Amino acid sequence: MTLKLGVTGGIGSGKTTVCRVFKVLGIPSFMADERAKVLMNSNVSVREQLNALAGTDLYGRGTLDKRELARLIFNNAELLNRVNEVVHPLVFAEFDEWSKEVSEPYVIMEAAILFESNAHLLVDKVVSITAPIEERISRVMGRSDLTRGQVLERVNSQLDDDERNQRADYVISNSDSELIIPEILRIHEDMLRLAAKKK
Repeated sequence: MTLKLGVTGGIGSGKTTVCRVFKVLGIPSFMADERAKVLMNSNVSVREQLNALAGTDLYGRGTLDKRELARLIFNNAELLNRVNEVVHPLVFAEFDEWSKEVSEPYVIMEAAILFESNAHLLVDKVVSITAPIEERISRVMGRSDLTRGQVLERVNSQLDDDERNQRADYVISNSDSELIIPEILRIHEDMLRLAAKKK
């Protein structure tokens, strides 16, 4: 059975960058957040359930109005949980099927809310990616049209780094002044050893 490594971290921490390095090492990544976005647009049942929860048509322009959904669930924990209950089981089922198809010693699930969604229960080990808050804000503002305030709102709505790091098996500091490749190689070797033991 293929081992599974969860990669998580707050917005702007550099999860995708880390996963790219693992990809160079031959390790495939399942991007849970991206799959969730695809499902929210392509799955008819999901669309209908989200509209029912929102009490409005979130797909007036053909695709999900992410800003409107974000506005509705922000500061509404119950609605957020109900949206997650619609989307997460489908994403997890896809991950399960996908991981059965690969032949590599281990695979990665990348998810921003790995612990919050209980996706950590689907993986064998977890790596938490951290970075200084100002660097995270700068990265997100550089790739989106979010304001500093909006980025901070998203940062504050996620699990804080300390709690995430305490619950993870590995921690990678992804500040612009640090080298991440040695840390990734160390984790890679560890996962290969664990995979060899499982055979």
